[in-house]
Amino acid sequence: MGKIDLITIILIAANVIISYKGFSDYSFFEKYKFNVGAVKRGEQIRLFSSGFLHADNAHLFFNMFTLFFFADVVIKAMGTFSFVIVYVGSLLLGSLLSLYFHKNEYHYSAVGASGAVSGIIYSAILLQPGMSLYMFFIPIPIPAYLFGIGYLLYSIYGMKNRIGNIGHDAHFGGAVGGYVITLILAPWLFKTNLLMIGLLALPIVLLYVLKRMGKM
Repeated sequence: MGKIDLITIILIAANVIISYKGFSDYSFFEKYKFNVGAVKRGEQIRLFSSGFLHADNAHLFFNMFTLFFFADVVIKAMGTFSFVIVYVGSLLLGSLLSLYFHKNEYHYSAVGASGAVSGIIYSAILLQPGMSLYMFFIPIPIPAYLFGIGYLLYSIYGMKNRIGNIGHDAHFGGAVGGYVITLILAPWLFKTNLLMIGLLALPIVLLYVLKRMGKM
């Protein structure tokens, strides 16, 4: 990888600083986390602020590690401004999907940059489907699209089993956001990467089917 872009550094720093503030300040965490009841009472800021809080160090590290690897691909292909649109748009769509899924659960809460990061993953893979990643102790390169699809399949598992205080629903809203926003900003992908567009739609379709069947 080349030199990390300034906007990526700023986003990672913001997530780390705000998350650590939340780790040590319970009232701060409670005030800015995503909570259905609070959002319905008019605290819409939570739809955005919850994307900079995390449940614990592992949650924070995984999201920032993933953002670090995928952000540069989007920035180089579409520029900083488009990257920010994808990031913020995916974050908000992730929160809105969580609100939709849990609209009658007034105590439902969640935190994390998962929506924004999922959007960046999907955007990066659409823009550069042939890239590979070396992950931790796995000595062979992993196709990025497999990582992206696996990330969302894990999200389905997390949503079904309510794992942790993590916005697994937001993974999907974010993925849809990154998917749609990138295709709007880079419509030439329909000519060059049509197969990848179809593959990345599969987890989204799976979620829709499970929801329709009442299994989510």
